[in-house]
Amino acid sequence: MSELQRLKGLLPPENQSWVFVEAAAAVEPPLITLEEIGRDEVEIQVDLENWEDLAQDHRNLLFWHEVGKIQNDSIPRDGWEMAALAIGIGGAIGELWVQDGLLLLMALGLSGFAGYRLYLKNNSEKRLQDAIDADERAIDLACRFGYSVPNAYKSLGGALKELIEKTRKKKKRGFFEDRLEALRKSAGKARAEMAEQEGSRNSISSENVYG
Repeated sequence: MSELQRLKGLLPPENQSWVFVEAAAAVEPPLITLEEIGRDEVEIQVDLENWEDLAQDHRNLLFWHEVGKIQNDSIPRDGWEMAALAIGIGGAIGELWVQDGLLLLMALGLSGFAGYRLYLKNNSEKRLQDAIDADERAIDLACRFGYSVPNAYKSLGGALKELIEKTRKKKKRGFFEDRLEALRKSAGKARAEMAEQEGSRNSISSENVYG
């Protein structure tokens, strides 16, 4: 079984008909990324040359992170905002010349909306939060596919540590470090919840025995 076929088998049933897994064809592509290829179709693209250097458990969790983005509807969109911004600004300048108030307002509205979308796309805090949310979804997906909660956290944490070690750019490395820190906090919370549940079960068992 090829790696791409193996990854396709890790797609949840609800995504199998419209999410595709392919080898990246770009020059120096990202390790793994998403691209919308149609109105209702998404492609997960993998740089196989570097991908297979990672441990399989790490690959699995990084793959589920991308699936998590899809399920959270945080897929990077096509760059239509720049075109819309240019059209809006051009229209506004044109309407200033012909002095049509309604069309001027429409052009300014288009420019404002496109500018706001560009702000959101490039906002580092939102990008980080989307990634953290996708990490949480990846943990859930790993558990659906048979991982225990501790092993899911351990595998994703190990994957992020590998990415940190392999990343030279400071900003990108910091992004992975922030995800790892958030994952550690989430793991601590999950550990505390499991300990509390285990304590409750032990308490109930004691009552049954000694009740």
